[in-house]
Amino acid sequence: MTPEDFDRTHLWHPYTNVSKPGLMHRVRSTEGVRLVLQDGTELIDAMSSWWSAIHGYRHPNIIKAVKDQLDCMPHVMFGGLTHDPAIALGQKLLQITPPSTNRIFYSDSGSVAVEVAMKMAVQYHHALGNSAKIQFATIRSGYHGDTWKAMSVCDPVTGMHELFQGALSIQHFVERPPIRFGECWNDDPEQNGLAALRRVLEKHHDTLSALILEPIVQGAGGMYFYHPEYLNQARHLCDGFNLLLIFDEIATGFGRSGKMFATGHCTIEPDILCLGKALTGGTMSFAATIATEKVAESIGGGNPGVFMHGPTFMANPLACAAAAASLDLLATTPWQNNVANIEVQLKTELGPAQDLPNVADVRVLGAIGVIEMNHRVSAEQAHRYTRKLGVWLRPFGHNIYCMPPFVTSSDDLSQISAAMLHLAEVL
Repeated sequence: MTPEDFDRTHLWHPYTNVSKPGLMHRVRSTEGVRLVLQDGTELIDAMSSWWSAIHGYRHPNIIKAVKDQLDCMPHVMFGGLTHDPAIALGQKLLQITPPSTNRIFYSDSGSVAVEVAMKMAVQYHHALGNSAKIQFATIRSGYHGDTWKAMSVCDPVTGMHELFQGALSIQHFVERPPIRFGECWNDDPEQNGLAALRRVLEKHHDTLSALILEPIVQGAGGMYFYHPEYLNQARHLCDGFNLLLIFDEIATGFGRSGKMFATGHCTIEPDILCLGKALTGGTMSFAATIATEKVAESIGGGNPGVFMHGPTFMANPLACAAAAASLDLLATTPWQNNVANIEVQLKTELGPAQDLPNVADVRVLGAIGVIEMNHRVSAEQAHRYTRKLGVWLRPFGHNIYCMPPFVTSSDDLSQISAAMLHLAEVL
């Protein structure tokens, strides 16, 4: 049995039918912004390995940090113990995250970071004597992960989890913010979406613990960019109705939108912040949920007095070392200029897609480029053009999109743009 046959017969890939797994490209190695396939074919990775490899692959600084840590201490439990990599990473995180969020809880993945945030919100209210506040409000077209509670606040249709709606906790959805990023703000609450949000919070605030959303950029739920003022006003509504505000920055954190965090486009801060994906520069799975002192102290002051969560590999030293090295790169490299240049180039090169007959919209923000089609597109069909185009793209829903590494050259970015335009013509 060949390795490909074994893969096809025994390995289960994300969102894949095991009876019809489709085309798989066998990757031999990675370098810079390229995937090297088993036969030596090179593909520019326009996806940053699901938006995480912001510095490209195998950056020597991150590799060295992990190797050095491996020689010292690959792992140790975090219960009752601590270690320098966790402390050093925490210090670096607090230098760049919103000042009010200062209690860091490490976990294994972005989806778990969301689970942790939701548990924090419920336990916070329980500690204050509000045990009925166990539900969540959110906006449609959102995506927060594939674990059980996180699925409940994903969009019932675009969030890919419609199948589970009857089994999931019932949450409260409002329409996504109608005013897009870059458009003029409309103060009319009926026009800017805040009236609808107010009605939901007003009606259900006795049972709502938090409002959870992706700030500015909605990721896998639709690749939609909305106005920061919606978040500023949502903060005031949450305060008025005694809800916490949770920002899921797993996709947007660490520069993807042009700011270090999408929160930076706003004038307010959340009560809880979820981070993942690019936290380690795409080296390994790791995440963090960062809460305010108010949230942490309230949980500590209630019954049972401790936060009820503790992953086995919490604060894994290897992951902490990788994350610290990635943050050092963000502190010492011109990533802001790189992202700004990527944004300008994508706007120019993807613009002609507006004239294609099946294109509904083209939008760009930071190092994110999207061609939205007026029909669903097939990732499997796109994969069949991969070798010809020399670019790795994985469309979903109606969207052909890219989130390239910040170190992608202008020539490579042009090849990515050309590949996206080609897919928009043939899919």
